[in-house]
Amino acid sequence: MAEVSLRGVSKVYRRGDSAAVESFNLEVGDGEFLVLVGPSGCGKSTTLRMVAGLELPTTGTISIGGRDVTSLPPKDRDIAMVFQNYALYPHMTVEENMAFALRLRGVPKAERERRVASAAEALGLGPYLDRLPKALSGGQRQRVALGRAIVREPAVFLFDEPLSNLDAKMRVEMRAEIIRLHHRLGATMIYVTHDQTEAMTMGERIVVMNRGRIQQVAPPMELYERPANPFVAGFIGTPPMNLFPMGTLSPLRIVGLRPEHIRLERLGGSAPKSGNETVVDFVEPLGPETLVHVLFGPTRLPVVVRAPGFARFAHGERVDFVPDMSRAVEFCTRPAQAAPERGGGTSP
Repeated sequence: MAEVSLRGVSKVYRRGDSAAVESFNLEVGDGEFLVLVGPSGCGKSTTLRMVAGLELPTTGTISIGGRDVTSLPPKDRDIAMVFQNYALYPHMTVEENMAFALRLRGVPKAERERRVASAAEALGLGPYLDRLPKALSGGQRQRVALGRAIVREPAVFLFDEPLSNLDAKMRVEMRAEIIRLHHRLGATMIYVTHDQTEAMTMGERIVVMNRGRIQQVAPPMELYERPANPFVAGFIGTPPMNLFPMGTLSPLRIVGLRPEHIRLERLGGSAPKSGNETVVDFVEPLGPETLVHVLFGPTRLPVVVRAPGFARFAHGERVDFVPDMSRAVEFCTRPAQAAPERGGGTSP
């Protein structure tokens, strides 16, 4: 079993500084693919490094498979970590890079060769085993880094923004590669990224972090449809949820509406049926959809509306702004509480 448990984990680098991670409580299930996501400096990589043993928590405990590993070095935690910079040995071939950790551990040659061959086949690296890293593309190098982790057959895989150095097309391909890897191995995986699209497409559950604290823990679509607070609402989704201050659409609360839950209708010479006359600022045609940026209300609040690809709107055009209030999410103005460890997170 490879459950990962973090109980009351905090990290303070220097006395007097604010905590990089604070009061972090989380249970990761055996075989789960969990993603930590948030802006730069939110504490997600620090959390992962504490699980790996590369950082020691200031307070709290970490266990893997029911075993307390809080003070153990990385080599004794039964984990494998994949970094964004590949960390390959330039003078070693692909095969030698993948087998290096096994050789250090004294794994017999026949077993090393079996594991390397199996991982190479799964990752499409068979033709490249004799090449040096400099002769590989970025995507191939990342596959080697994945292969090096796979051959160790760890209890837990840890990924620290492994796709950050790849171009957009290669990122999509490698996302699919890692998802297939998880399906095939059924291993516990914890994945750190600042890219909410990666988080939404890869994670079975997502932990949204900000300023060292958990904001919400939930499956992807629950985060999207029922964000726990304005931070999650504004961070998850491309484009993010539109946030309307108190008094704009609701007299008492902040209201959030996804871009697809607003409809724009042309006015011509008529008055707006909804009573919300709005002006088009600019338009982003994307093919299957069009993002229409409008300036809403007397304060000219910037709002994004997702319209069909065939929709045609022009800068300065007056339109009727029709929100679907049945899909609106209301947020209290009191500070949000951290989400519970398991399940769907806090209610708005």
